[in-house]
Amino acid sequence: MNTILTADLVGLDKIINSDPIAITFFIGYMAMFASAVFFFVERGSVDGKWKTSLLVSGLITGIAAVHYYYMRDFYLETGQSPTAFRYVDWTLTVPLMCVEFYLLTKPFGAKGATLFKLIVASLLMLVTGYIGETSGIENNIMWGIISTIGYLYIVYEVFAGDVAKLAKTSNSPALGQAMFLLKIFITLGWSIYPIGYMVLPGNLLSGAFEVSSIDLFYNLADAINKIGFGLVIYSVAIAETAKNKNAVVA
Repeated sequence: MNTILTADLVGLDKIINSDPIAITFFIGYMAMFASAVFFFVERGSVDGKWKTSLLVSGLITGIAAVHYYYMRDFYLETGQSPTAFRYVDWTLTVPLMCVEFYLLTKPFGAKGATLFKLIVASLLMLVTGYIGETSGIENNIMWGIISTIGYLYIVYEVFAGDVAKLAKTSNSPALGQAMFLLKIFITLGWSIYPIGYMVLPGNLLSGAFEVSSIDLFYNLADAINKIGFGLVIYSVAIAETAKNKNAVVA
């Protein structure tokens, strides 16, 4: 009991005394948890066809909150990066974010094949990224290149593939605005992950900044990307729900 209490006090001391990485793990956990509650509650405010989208947004942030709880404790106990926990989180949440692209465009004609391609690309990106990060410096560039292929395919789908084409033909201003914001998340927000990977020893940006600070950038990027992603979906759901209600009244 005393050992557990001592560990808790040490962890609390790290957070209070401005260990920036410990602080971002704590903030990430609380922000993800609060966002999950918000998305689950707000499902009652949108039309039926958008409820699944908000459910998935809640799952993304809820799953991330659970992992951040354990990642925070792992970091406070060991002072090391929780790589395995983080990749488990990404392997669950990134494909769900791809599901969100599908659900976002499904009311406008998206096909299941598009969802399949997005999920395969996301899993390729994540599985090969994990192999590269844990298999030693002699292999991480090769695996990083393979991982980037998966990422670039997702970028292609959002900018010029099926997802982009459906967004253009939807005649929905809310969807058009959402796709614009999601493109920013995919290109700028998600770019922190390959940059962080390339900073690892033996990789292309090795020595650019301290490897120990990668978790700081990852934590901030996760919170912004996952919560922001969900808020974009929420904005479309609310706008389309309001439009349908106005059409019925008219």
